Amino acid sequence: MAKSPNRYQATIQKIFFDHFENGSTEFEFDREELEKSYVALGFPRIKNIGDIPYSFRYRNALPDSILETQPEGLEWIIEGAGKGRYRFRLVKRTRISPRDDLVCTDIPDATPELIRAYALDDEQALLAIVRYNRLIDTFLGLTTYSLQNHLRTTVQNIGQIEIDELYIGLDKRGCHYVIPVQAKGGKDQIGIVQTSQDIRFVQDRFPGMRCRAIAAQFMQDEVVALFELTLQDDEIKVVEERHYRLVPADHLNREAIRNYRD
Repeated sequence: MAKSPNRYQATIQKIFFDHFENGSTEFEFDREELEKSYVALGFPRIKNIGDIPYSFRYRNALPDSILETQPEGLEWIIEGAGKGRYRFRLVKRTRISPRDDLVCTDIPDATPELIRAYALDDEQALLAIVRYNRLIDTFLGLTTYSLQNHLRTTVQNIGQIEIDELYIGLDKRGCHYVIPVQAKGGKDQIGIVQTSQDIRFVQDRFPGMRCRAIAAQFMQDEVVALFELTLQDDEIKVVEERHYRLVPADHLNREAIRNYRD
């Protein structure tokens, strides 16, 4: 027997089909509609009502009933549309996954054992590994400094967002860069919503500075995939992708290190 939808799934389904018509490509809803929907469905009070759209934007797949309305090659996303407002929108499928045919560069692991012992989840562990091993510096060829992690802020016409970690970078000419980083562990995938929000935040708060949006993804065998991403015609485009494997210093291949110069 098919499982009954949980309260988040049932609420988002009701919101979707209250608005959806054949041929729809986008429509908006607000927090008040979310509250009315779960009450109409007979669910007990949900304290953090904003967690319903948040969960489907970043953590969980939309219910099958919604996915079945997607035209071939397109997918529904939920994005912010202002304070307390959200938008369902059809976009081209733009999930980014690490390539399996890319060369892997060995990096001596500088992560403190104490940090590894107490990292609470994959995302936190990944951000710490990237930070302590200065992988952003290595990847971009910049000197970078972590300004803040888990930054919660608002962006005009989007609403509240959270940036996993924000770096400031400096190149050899003295030019400054703003580098938002999103971290994905386990089976989580890199998508358009967080990338577009990160870029919009930089455009709003740091006008005139160059944004270099980064995504980090855990792979198997202590490998970290790093992507530099940009938005082009509402699609995520990969500017560059590199894979780094963290190893003890005495496990480094000296011949490979020499060959990296080529």
